[in-house]
Amino acid sequence: MIPITSVEFGEETEKLVLEVLRSGMIAQGPMVARFEREFAELCGVRHAIAVSNGTVSLLAALQACGIGPGDEVVTSPFTFVATLNAAIHVGATIRFADIEPDTFCLDPGAIGAVLNDRTAALLPVHLFGQGADVPALRSAASGVGVMIEDAAQAHGATVDGRAVGSFGVGSFSFYATKNITTGEGGMVTTDDDSVADTVRLLANQGMRQRYQYELPGYNLRLTDLQAAVGVSQMGGYGEVIRQRQANAAALSAGLADVAGLVTPAVREGRTHVWHQYTVRVTDDAPLGREALVERLHAEGIGAGVYYPRLAWDYACFADHPRVVADPTPFALTAARQVVSLPVHARLTDSNIDEIVAKVRAVMHA
Repeated sequence: MIPITSVEFGEETEKLVLEVLRSGMIAQGPMVARFEREFAELCGVRHAIAVSNGTVSLLAALQACGIGPGDEVVTSPFTFVATLNAAIHVGATIRFADIEPDTFCLDPGAIGAVLNDRTAALLPVHLFGQGADVPALRSAASGVGVMIEDAAQAHGATVDGRAVGSFGVGSFSFYATKNITTGEGGMVTTDDDSVADTVRLLANQGMRQRYQYELPGYNLRLTDLQAAVGVSQMGGYGEVIRQRQANAAALSAGLADVAGLVTPAVREGRTHVWHQYTVRVTDDAPLGREALVERLHAEGIGAGVYYPRLAWDYACFADHPRVVADPTPFALTAARQVVSLPVHARLTDSNIDEIVAKVRAVMHA
C-alpha cells in the first residue's frame, strides 16, 4: 500500500529528544521556547505561542481576541470540526459562507450574504495547504475587526508573498499527519503584543508568575519532548515543501486529462504546501467517489475523503442554536465529490507513476 500519509523521524529527532530526556526538563521549557522562535520566523511574526493541540490554539485565539457570547463568527462549512468546536466553546454563533470552487477556501465574494452588525470575526480556513485570499476577505469585510486564520494545514504557505498566520491571529496544528508534527500540538501566531500575552496567560492557568493568577485559564502547555520533535523538522522543512510541490505537479500533469476528474488549482499569488492533494470526482465520471476510493484501496493506493459532509451536517450541530446552516451550494458539491491522494514528501518517482497509472486505469482514462 502506498499510504496517503507517512511520518518518519531521523537521527536529529532522536538526538533532540534524548537531549530533553537527559536534561530532566521534560515539561515546557527551553525546547518549547526554541520551537516558538523558529516557528515565529517561519511565519514572519513577533510572537508564536506553543499549545497542546490545534483545537485549543483556535480556542485561545478566539478568547484572546475577545470573541464570546452574542458575537458571530463567519467561517467555512468545508473544514474539520475543530473550527466549529472552538467557536462554540467560546459562546459565539457560527455563520457560513461558500468556498471557492477551485481552492476549497472561503470565497470573498460569498461572505457579504452573512455579514451583519453582530459579525465580530472572520475565521478563514487555509484548507489542504493553500492560503485563502486574505486580502480580498479583509476588503469584503472591512468593518470586521478580528481575523483569526485557521492555518492548521498550511504551515509555510503564503498569500501575496506573506505567510499565512501573519495577517491576523494564526492558529496551527501539529497533529500526527500534519506537514510539521509533534504528535499533538498547536501554535498561535500574532504580531499583537496584547493577544500574545493573553494567550500565554490562558495556556498557563492564568499565571504570569507561579501562583499569581491574573485570569481564569487552562493548562494548554506543550512539552519540551513534543517541541524537540517539532524543532527537528524545522531546518529541513523548506525541502519538504519543495518535494510536496514537485509531487503535486507530477500528479496534476499525469491526471489533467482524466474525464470526470478535476485536479486541484493553485491561485496566482498563493503558494500551496500540499498537506493534501485533493481532486474532485464529478457527477458525470465513469464511477462515483466511493467506488473510486474502494478500487484504489484494492489496488494498493491510499486515498481518503476530507471531508464527506459539511461541518454543520451532523445532528449535534444541525440542532445547535448557535450554528446557522447558511446555504453554501458549492461546499455541498465539494463534500460529495472530493478525494485526496498521496502527496507526502516520502513518495518516490515510481510511487507517483504508480498512483497516476492506477487512477487512470480505474477511471478508464
